[in-house]
Amino acid sequence: MTTDDLPVIAAVDGSAHSWEALDWAVDEAVRRRLPLLVVHVRPRAGHGEEEKGLREAGELLAQAVLRVSGRAPELPVSTLAPLDFPSAALVSLSRDASLVVVGSRGLGGFRSLMTGSDSLATASMARCPVVVVRTGRTDGSDAEPAATSLDVVAGVAADESSGAVLDFAFEAAAARPGGRLRLVHGWTMFSSILSGGPVFDSEAAAESAERALAELTAGRDEKYPSVEVVREPVRGSASRTLVTASATAALTVVGRRRGGESLGLGLSPVAQTTVTHALGPVVVVPS
Repeated sequence: MTTDDLPVIAAVDGSAHSWEALDWAVDEAVRRRLPLLVVHVRPRAGHGEEEKGLREAGELLAQAVLRVSGRAPELPVSTLAPLDFPSAALVSLSRDASLVVVGSRGLGGFRSLMTGSDSLATASMARCPVVVVRTGRTDGSDAEPAATSLDVVAGVAADESSGAVLDFAFEAAAARPGGRLRLVHGWTMFSSILSGGPVFDSEAAAESAERALAELTAGRDEKYPSVEVVREPVRGSASRTLVTASATAALTVVGRRRGGESLGLGLSPVAQTTVTHALGPVVVVPS
């Protein structure tokens, strides 16, 4: 298997959120023309319980395969049921994956928590991009989910650290004809000073942030001519804009800062807020 056909991994545990994530993963695998690997991580059981756990895992994965075949009959699909802690197993498997897709909460999630600890840990430490799926179909409310557009929204820093985020975002937008790529960048007067930009003129600082975004995307505009790009410099934190946009975006893309992965501290404040409070699918892209 080459790096071009590494699978999309979908983690399932029998919860409604994981079935929602599986459906999203199937659609993305078809869009990317990649195989799908459905993973159910078996919890460590007491003596004599392993056979029961293995049987239940087999039944769950068979149900998942049936669901996949009903949605995408031609999609190559395989299954795996490792015995481990969920985030540890998914982080390990992410070394040989194009994408890992998880639900916002699993069977052990509390309703008061928008995102489960396993989802956050996986997004913080995985070696490949991780999508945390939330579409509103499983939030328990009677309200209809917001209509989803084809737009891809990306939170970017106006420097070279956003290269991986931009690459992923442009590719995702190109795979969704008819949508736009919205690039959101939060700036402050302090960040303008640090970058050598205007010090006291906020209008000039905003224009400087706009130019920086244009410079970042110059080469990619040529590579993806079909992608309509909207640049959105936002004064202050970009978190509010990203969370609001996520309600109707096809996908919201954020980056993961360098360092801290071994301690599970790979998410920046903007990424953590976006993943935790987003109203739609969010992908965390490692630098």
